[in-house]
Amino acid sequence: MRKFISTMLATILLLNSAVILTNQSAQETELALIVFQSDRDGNNEIYVMNADGENPRRLTNNRVSDEQPTWSPSGQKIAFVSKRDGNKEIYVMDADGNNPRRLTNNEASDASPAWSPDGKQIAFYSRRDGNNDIYVMDPDGNNQRRLTVRAWAAAPTWSPDSQKIGYHATWRGRPTVFVMDADGNNQQKLTNNKIRAFDSNPTWSPIGQKIAFVSTRDGNKEIYVMDADGERPRRLTGNKLVDDYPAWSPDGQKIAFVSRRDGNFEIYVTRAAGGKKTRLTDNPATDSHPAWFDPRLARPVEPAGKLRSIWGSLKTRSHTFVP
Repeated sequence: MRKFISTMLATILLLNSAVILTNQSAQETELALIVFQSDRDGNNEIYVMNADGENPRRLTNNRVSDEQPTWSPSGQKIAFVSKRDGNKEIYVMDADGNNPRRLTNNEASDASPAWSPDGKQIAFYSRRDGNNDIYVMDPDGNNQRRLTVRAWAAAPTWSPDSQKIGYHATWRGRPTVFVMDADGNNQQKLTNNKIRAFDSNPTWSPIGQKIAFVSTRDGNKEIYVMDADGERPRRLTGNKLVDDYPAWSPDGQKIAFVSRRDGNFEIYVTRAAGGKKTRLTDNPATDSHPAWFDPRLARPVEPAGKLRSIWGSLKTRSHTFVP
């Protein structure tokens, strides 16, 4: 009898633990968000959805293209690219889509904004000096300055300590992943495949030990992950069609990306260590350029009380895969 009671108690404890873990997992999925661009309503607009693909809602609404969204470190703002004033410029808006404000203003294209993790700068690329180069500016648009010269560079990404910027630039006629100091010094090539492949669209992991990027070294665009020094590249995706635009989850455990594997461009997610690819969006339009935000792992650049009032209390989680 005593053995039976002990077995029943153990079973109840296991069931309770499973319920708690399920509730925690559901809560984590609800809180984490992915912002992205989509032309599902006729032209490119900025949308946001839960990290499981549920509850998509539009944040911008105008007759021209809004694209390439990126979160501020606290989640209070979203920077994006828009042609609403005639050519591609960088704007910033509140996370709910209100109060859009232009940060750049010139006749050339400015695009691909990337907010530094410390919240002090936004990197972007611009053609204002004749070809694509990497620039940085303050979050209010002031103090714009060029970091690369005639590099044909794009897709800047910050290291977690805000001390370095990764990007792709043209080297020997093809895109190659580079890294430099945040002031533009010490520009170094990270990828060096022996075939004439394209390596592009790098994105730094939240912990800083890995960089995801896109490469055609195996015949078509696939997602790869390498060490932050360029060593040990490994392929994460594999199919006959395009996989592009990787984006790390804030805990470093997953990577969202864009793929045509089901006929049109949709957003997928996979574990950073490899595994099943799960589709998050499903419509006939093009969904692209995902970017994650999780309030429990955010950097409270804005006052902590204000941050909690919008996103709730911040929490931390342990890491099993070292990104």
